[in-house]
Amino acid sequence: MACSEDEKYMKKALAEARKAYKLGEVPIGCVIVYEGKIIGRGYNRRNTDKNTLCHAEITAIRKASRFMNDWRLEGCTMYVTLEPCQMCAGACVQARIDRVVIGCMSPKSGCAGSVINLLRMDEFNHKADITTDVLKDECSGILTKFFEELRIRNRIEKAGDEKEDQDE
Repeated sequence: MACSEDEKYMKKALAEARKAYKLGEVPIGCVIVYEGKIIGRGYNRRNTDKNTLCHAEITAIRKASRFMNDWRLEGCTMYVTLEPCQMCAGACVQARIDRVVIGCMSPKSGCAGSVINLLRMDEFNHKADITTDVLKDECSGILTKFFEELRIRNRIEKAGDEKEDQDE
């Protein structure tokens, strides 16, 4: 069961996701907390920056590492609106993040329990504690709305392309 502190910081992660949404990016947001203070924030910018690495978690880790003046983020908790992919889960392990709080799971690509759980593998030298489904409805809702709107935009664009072809 999520505590009110988890919900408080997940709301901050959702605020980051809304920034991505406004850019037309998949709305994923992340904050990293150390001793009750947000030390890293990030949101998805892959298309905007034309960079595979511009996931919310990677940006937040980079900023938190700068704040801590260290690559190790021991004592930190990551709040992320969508279950991390393999790259981001691996970065959490590498950064030694103690805890990852997830808004909603990603059954097709999540690597914190859905497809694989990179955060809890015995073979790695670090494991993160995981809390899931914090503000699940809000986190999945923004993603559902984004992809519904994207499908509509794609249909309209396709219809426009077909009309242009007919006019030629």
